[in-house]
Amino acid sequence: MQTRQLGLTGLEIAPLVFGGNVFGWTADRDTSHDLIDRFLDRGFNAIDTADVYSAWVDGNSGGESESVIGEWIDRTKRRHDIVLMSKVGMLEGRKGLSEANIVAACEESLRRLKTDHIDVYFAHRDDPDTPLAETLSAFAKLKQQGKIRHVGASNYTAERLEDAVSAAQGDGKAAYEVFQPEYNLASRGYEGALKEAAIGHGMAVTPYFSLASGFLTGKYRSKDDIAGTDREAMLGPYFDGKGPQVLDALLAVAGERAVPHAQVALAWLIGKDGVTAPIASARDAGQLDTILGAADLHLSEDEMARLDAAGR
Repeated sequence: MQTRQLGLTGLEIAPLVFGGNVFGWTADRDTSHDLIDRFLDRGFNAIDTADVYSAWVDGNSGGESESVIGEWIDRTKRRHDIVLMSKVGMLEGRKGLSEANIVAACEESLRRLKTDHIDVYFAHRDDPDTPLAETLSAFAKLKQQGKIRHVGASNYTAERLEDAVSAAQGDGKAAYEVFQPEYNLASRGYEGALKEAAIGHGMAVTPYFSLASGFLTGKYRSKDDIAGTDREAMLGPYFDGKGPQVLDALLAVAGERAVPHAQVALAWLIGKDGVTAPIASARDAGQLDTILGAADLHLSEDEMARLDAAGR
């Protein structure tokens, strides 16, 4: 398995990032720690989290994922074995990208993570109410202090990403080096101007929702499979439009290869031009082994083209 350069940062990561949104949610602390150990033992190293994970769960308030990772770091003393990514801007009480908010949120994340630095710190989503120059100056100050190493952006439009590149010119501002879009076989909005902006400016790309919230695992074949479940609202739209065509193509390639559907969906992303490493989550060892297998699955040009065409 070959590692990949994380854009302009000089960091090297394996071609799959562990999505830490499950830590402290569908995976409890001990399970999460076991999964991180297993992830590293397989030769992978990048872990993605955010201060807002998992505030959507009853009884949680955010920071649970970071706290679980921090407890793992404190217990194992393996901080330098991981490339740690976190985000700011969406947690209730810490929304937005003002300088004061970024600085305060970073301090809180560092305490939860039990570390003195975050390798890649993302603006979790655009904040049109704060000047880009202020946001990028705040990130620059954190870099100068050694509290973050590199800066990324998520959920920006192509226009705003271009504006951020322009705003980073000159002294005292950090430039976005990594971009994290929603991108998968069924959600192709990243392709086009946004991709051109990210790749054109040399950013590494680490897509989220790589398995479309489970739609691309092959577990659900029709709307009947999700009717009345807590996934109906989330997955229902995927069965409209070209969703069924995408699923048919995915099932066909997976069947021909005799591999799990999730591996094909992730291998497609790994094989896409400009994609550094997709993010995928797992709540148990079986799921983790499945997604990690995607790093060793190399799709042919014909297979890539068939999957491309199904959802283009």
